[in-house]
Amino acid sequence: MTDGAAPTRDVFLPVAAQPSIDTLVEFAREAEDLGFERAWLPETWGRDAVTTLTAIAERTEAIGIGTSIANVYSRSPALIGQTAATLQEVSDGRLRVGLGPSGPAVVEGWHGTDYDRPLRRTRETIDIVRLVLSGDPVEYDGDVFQLSGLRLRCDPPDTVPGIDAAGMGPKSVELAGRFADGWHALMLTKEGLRDRLDDLHRGAELGDRDPGELRVTLSLPCIALEDRERARELARNHLAFYVGAMGTFYREALERQGYEDEAVEIASEWANENQEAALAAISDELLDDLGIAGTPDECRDRYAEWEDIDGVDAVSVSFPRGAEPDEISATMRALAPE
Repeated sequence: MTDGAAPTRDVFLPVAAQPSIDTLVEFAREAEDLGFERAWLPETWGRDAVTTLTAIAERTEAIGIGTSIANVYSRSPALIGQTAATLQEVSDGRLRVGLGPSGPAVVEGWHGTDYDRPLRRTRETIDIVRLVLSGDPVEYDGDVFQLSGLRLRCDPPDTVPGIDAAGMGPKSVELAGRFADGWHALMLTKEGLRDRLDDLHRGAELGDRDPGELRVTLSLPCIALEDRERARELARNHLAFYVGAMGTFYREALERQGYEDEAVEIASEWANENQEAALAAISDELLDDLGIAGTPDECRDRYAEWEDIDGVDAVSVSFPRGAEPDEISATMRALAPE
């Protein structure tokens, strides 16, 4: 967390299915032209992040790229390290790695793997990826992983990419502070973000590290359209889906931040297939506490409020899952760096 430096503006490319890889590449090219610092790409059950980021790296010049978030279950730690080394080479040193445990909905429902010891697995994955990227022999005796006898067969990257960890809860954020190079924050109010920054600092202290050397990237849901009602509808649908359909983590994150009744109602209505009722349970206050949705002018003003939070290094423009390509482009243009 660089003292005194203005946060950069990143783009969190859409998690929802897009018409083609070319569409995602064009979003990244547009973000580069608009002056955004980095294009992050999530990986759920659509296109894989590695192939797509390779295409983006080959067809852009300067914008950073990153995985946000690659889960630590579907690839071995050594493969994540190999992949990071390769993407760093392909992108001429523009990669930053974002890792996290994801959740049971993806890990068990899609990958068929037990969602076991997520914090321990994340910590050991970070350790092993660092070892792989160093080029030294990978000797590791952990609780989850034991590796011995091999090293990266190609040259390690001259510039080792930073490794960030995602987290919403106190312990996962503390882990990021203790072991990673940075933290990816999401589903947080301004006060919730400040609380979790305290956890990050505590983790840094436990790891005998300088909190000022950790990079904090906030993924902020944004939709800036002239049609304000449409923007608000997209934001509500996005929030309801994550709280209702993506396991307990997002609901618990809201509960920790003072929205227990609304979080339970949203999840309950969604589980009972009452999607309209789930949407109706999201108050304007909750919607505005977690992101920005409205006209371009009001979104620009409110985006600046998030950038003013002490300790945030990058605010990443994230898009509702139902946004159309032209709405994504309109939002990027509205919130582009000046």
